[in-house]
Amino acid sequence: MTKKINWTVTTLLIVGSIVILFPLYLTVVNAFKTPQETAQSILALPSSWSIENFTTAIEMTNFFNALGNSFYITFFTVILTVLTNSLVAYAIARNMHKRIYKILFYYFVSAMFVPFPIIMLPIVKQMSELNLNNPTGLIILYVVYGLAFNIFLYVGYIKTIPKELEEAAIIDGCSRWGVFWRVVFPLLAPMNATVGILTALWAWNDFMLPLVILSDRADATLPLVQYIFQSQFSVNYNLAFASYLLALLPMLIVYLFAQKWIISGVTKGAIK
Repeated sequence: MTKKINWTVTTLLIVGSIVILFPLYLTVVNAFKTPQETAQSILALPSSWSIENFTTAIEMTNFFNALGNSFYITFFTVILTVLTNSLVAYAIARNMHKRIYKILFYYFVSAMFVPFPIIMLPIVKQMSELNLNNPTGLIILYVVYGLAFNIFLYVGYIKTIPKELEEAAIIDGCSRWGVFWRVVFPLLAPMNATVGILTALWAWNDFMLPLVILSDRADATLPLVQYIFQSQFSVNYNLAFASYLLALLPMLIVYLFAQKWIISGVTKGAIK
């Protein structure tokens, strides 16, 4: 028996795919064109696939400096987020029967519903007074702001880990600290991967926090460089598109290879 095609859903999927892929097509195609070719037809393929726009964009935006800043901030944000957020979530998950820890859990989770613009100005002033309006301060903010969502994921996942494993380790002479690092943390590998990947995508692509926190132009990240680039060279869209592709490529590659970890980790943490 042949299955009937749901044309409504199929049509919606096709339309959705076109909406997503069409801007990407325009970006890729026009990144290789000259302004004259773009003026003639924005949809047509370039007559020759030249990388001149990319080399010019790299020079104008100081691309490799911004790339290094983004890698530095993203790398340490991911490492510190996984180590600290998992520890906090473990303490909460194993003490949810206590009122104070239950209140802490809902307190952290409720932070997800606080819009950033509400606390933006106080945060900027505070970081400036502490002389943390630099990449180090930005990393600290990413780790702190990630607590709400990450604790929500970690706590749900940690509850699925049998307590008997920890009790057996304690009987064998392991300390509570050792139990976490030797027993629990290795079992958190799928969730650590999910949190790490989501944090990396967020820290790499974020625009607002670097814009309001970083005071030195030499510390600018890739998204911030695109803003500076666009404001200075908005007439030449070909250079802008080439620069956008350069900034997009690293995380696009990471996501393509790591998307299965994201989906499986979120599913396990949210459903189990």
